[in-house]
Amino acid sequence: MTEQRVGAEVRPSTDPADEARLRALSSPLRLRVLRLCAFEARTNKELAELLGVNPGTMLHHVRTLVQTGFLAAQPERVGAQGAREVPYRATGLSWRTPMPHRSRVLVEVFLQQIEGVEPEELDTAWLGLKLNAEHKAELQQRIVDLLEEFKERDPDPDGEPYSLFTALHPDLNPPAPSPSGR
Repeated sequence: MTEQRVGAEVRPSTDPADEARLRALSSPLRLRVLRLCAFEARTNKELAELLGVNPGTMLHHVRTLVQTGFLAAQPERVGAQGAREVPYRATGLSWRTPMPHRSRVLVEVFLQQIEGVEPEELDTAWLGLKLNAEHKAELQQRIVDLLEEFKERDPDPDGEPYSLFTALHPDLNPPAPSPSGR
């Protein structure tokens, strides 16, 4: 059973299409395919080469993403050696699809994405906060609003591709002992 977001509420969903979309997004490789196809259409062969995967394996993943609506075939083109090629482009559906238990797979994708990135090109921050429920909700909403604003913008024609990963999680460090607890 998957979950669907209805306003601020998350409800269980038994829709088979929701189940298929959730399974499609549970693969780090498929999430990387969606990222590669976000701004330019790519063929199965190009994706296999970029991700170091067997073309047959890639075809399975591409078909899964097409069947669940995350990728759309673009007009056919002729490849370098005259072969017919079908490029695919991400539809943006993944941005609007609630993914319960997505955090672990997104962390795995993030780690794969930064492999090979030079340390000086990786801008990271880590901040400890102590927030009440109201302020936590405010922070989450402001982050979502900012991400939505940039997601809805058209890509800059002269822009470079960047990836942004954020995580807000409970701090599992033990609390400091109280002064009276000695």
